[in-house]
Amino acid sequence: MSLNKKEIQAFGRVAVLMGGCSAEREVSLRSGNAVLDSLLRSGVNAFGLDLGEQAVAQLIAEKIDRAFIALHGRGGEDGSIQGALEWLRIPYTGSDVLASALGMDKFKCKQVWQGLGLPTPPSSLLEPTSNPDELIAKLGLPLMIKPAHEGSSIGMSKVTSAEQLSAAYKEASRYDTRILAERFVSGPEFTVSIVDGQALPVIGLKTSHDFYDFNAKYKATDTQYLLPCGLTVEEEQAIQQLALEAYHAVGCESWGRVDIMVDENKQPWLLEVNTSPGMTDHSLVPQAAAYAGITFDQLVLNILATANLKVFRG
Repeated sequence: MSLNKKEIQAFGRVAVLMGGCSAEREVSLRSGNAVLDSLLRSGVNAFGLDLGEQAVAQLIAEKIDRAFIALHGRGGEDGSIQGALEWLRIPYTGSDVLASALGMDKFKCKQVWQGLGLPTPPSSLLEPTSNPDELIAKLGLPLMIKPAHEGSSIGMSKVTSAEQLSAAYKEASRYDTRILAERFVSGPEFTVSIVDGQALPVIGLKTSHDFYDFNAKYKATDTQYLLPCGLTVEEEQAIQQLALEAYHAVGCESWGRVDIMVDENKQPWLLEVNTSPGMTDHSLVPQAAAYAGITFDQLVLNILATANLKVFRG
């Protein structure tokens, strides 16, 4: 999509919402500042808004014609800020309240996919009283232990024995009260970015770490982002189609990203959907867009243009 000066001016005063109070605050600030710089380069009347504990009061205090949500994690990606923006009648980027909430809750999201027959690794909620032997008998080993409501791989651990479960549970509990145990899928990981209903080229991920953890995402210099992804054309199209089905099943719109593992039998498995993906220099959506010939500035404008689809109509 190419926008002219008049269309860009029609966006009005745009708030880039960033920061927040979640464990992903620092990543959000990086995403938000990258988006803000891009909008200013494009001539948009944009400003940054670092939301704190008085987020609603901050929104009311500003004149905002539309909001670009660059928040990650709870409070910004879970439907909370989306609901506030709807009550204030401010159009915003990303998915609506329900889809955001479902996308943020990994366990509930997986239940939706399972109900529709979409492939996702078997999982169970882990409790302090959970019997390790029973859990392993049900899900097998290795397992991924993760907070149900966090992103950026925060608090995640790979478990290869019953003895490791306690420490993994303790680590995940630092970030959430709902802990998910999920069967580990051995094989390559892929991610599919979706903007305005269109799936961008699939990215293959290779890391020297045990899995694509926080350090591999934001700090490591040896993480490989494969474009082309290494799949055949037919396999890539099948992955894109599965990602779109998973994305729409949750009710997502505007933009997002779906993460998928492929096992040794070439069976794809849905891991999670991200309804407010990163926009940092390590982020995947900008990389996929660039490979498709879409500049970062074009990408940001295209996402901002979707914000007019979600004005509260009550």
